[in-house]
Amino acid sequence: MTKNKCGWCVGDDLYEAYHDNEWGTPLRDEDLLFEFLVLETFQAGLSWITILKKRENFRVAFDNFDYKRIAAYNEDKIQSLLQDAGIIRNKLKVRGTVTNARLYMEIQEEFGSFSKYLWAYVDNTPIQNEVQSYKEAPANTPLSDAISKDLKKRGFKFVGSTIIYAFMQAIGMVNDHEVSCFRYNKVQ
Repeated sequence: MTKNKCGWCVGDDLYEAYHDNEWGTPLRDEDLLFEFLVLETFQAGLSWITILKKRENFRVAFDNFDYKRIAAYNEDKIQSLLQDAGIIRNKLKVRGTVTNARLYMEIQEEFGSFSKYLWAYVDNTPIQNEVQSYKEAPANTPLSDAISKDLKKRGFKFVGSTIIYAFMQAIGMVNDHEVSCFRYNKVQ
């Protein structure tokens, strides 16, 4: 029997696997939160499938998204990343990732973890939307505006409200699975 899935993922095996196993699952792991933040940064202006297809290349290029190592990247490492055809070679995004890694650790120091900082915005409980069709899901919300504004004030790069809302969806801060999707009740 075929399971009902969100319309955006149907028809592509990579999209479906990501949807079925990751997207919208509440995530609090510091390493994985940083990985998703990096991937959303690079997704800006591109399709998510482009990023998913390059995800393993990003893992290799960015030392398995180890933010401590990324924060210490020097100019030689940045230049080598800009030559890596396996990733998106956008110099602002590469440099932004290094900056964000440093600031990520500052938030950890201030709040005890990035997860605590982020999840406090929703009182540690995912927002349960009732999306009938993925096309109804918003691109941003007042909450993503607030998180974006605070991250920008702290110096983060590529954290506009739309990117932050996509990040919130990916890490399960907001449940935007379609109500008919088999994952909708599983991630609550």
